[in-house]
Amino acid sequence: MSIGSEPFELLADFPGWTTGFDLQARQEQSRTAAGVTYVKDLGPPLWTLKAQSRVLTPNVLDHWRARLKVLEGGLYTFRGYPLSRVYPISYPKGSWPTGGSFDGISASLLSINANRKAVRLEDLPAGFKFVIGDYLAIGVDLHQVVEATTADGGGVTPEFELRPHIWPGVTAGASAVKVYRPACVMALVPGSVSTDASLTGWGSIAFQGIEIR
Repeated sequence: MSIGSEPFELLADFPGWTTGFDLQARQEQSRTAAGVTYVKDLGPPLWTLKAQSRVLTPNVLDHWRARLKVLEGGLYTFRGYPLSRVYPISYPKGSWPTGGSFDGISASLLSINANRKAVRLEDLPAGFKFVIGDYLAIGVDLHQVVEATTADGGGVTPEFELRPHIWPGVTAGASAVKVYRPACVMALVPGSVSTDASLTGWGSIAFQGIEIR
C-alpha cells in the first residue's frame, strides 16, 4: 500500500483550519540619521501557513500524529494553501459559470506584463470572475489576486495584477493555471508541530509551514 508521493496532500481532510496564511517578506532595512528607511529585497517573498485542528478524540489525534510523521520534520513536502480558498470566492463548491465542463485546474497563462506582476489568462469559463482575495496557482507557484477582473465570452481575461510577482523563469503557455485548490509546495517549520493531549486523551494538532523553492 502506498502513502502517496511528494508533495503530500495533507490539508484536504485536515480536521481544523489554516489560522494563518500570508507572505513572508525577505527584506533588509536600514534607517538614515534623518529617519528615512530604505528597504532592499533579498528575494521574492515566501508563503507561510499556520494550521490548527479542533479538539480531537484520542484515536483521531493518533491518526494525525502519524500523518505528520510522514513528513519527517522538514525533510518532505506537502501542498500548502489556505483552507478558506479551496474555491474562488464567487464560486463556492465549484459552482462554475459553465457547470461541470470546467474542472478548475486547466486554465492557461496567456501573457505576462513586463513588470512581472500582471497577467492575462485564457481557457476559463465565459464570464469567469476573479475578485480581490482569490488565489490561483501557475504551476506550483501560488498567487493572490489583488485586482478584480472578468473573463470575456471566450474565457480570456483582461490584464490584472497578482502578488507575489510572477517568479523568474515562468513563461506564458508553459504551465496550467489552477483556481481549484491552488497550492504551493511547503515544508514544516522545524519545531512548530504540537500534538499535546489532556489527561482525557483528547487533544489538538497545530503546525506551521513555509514555502519551499
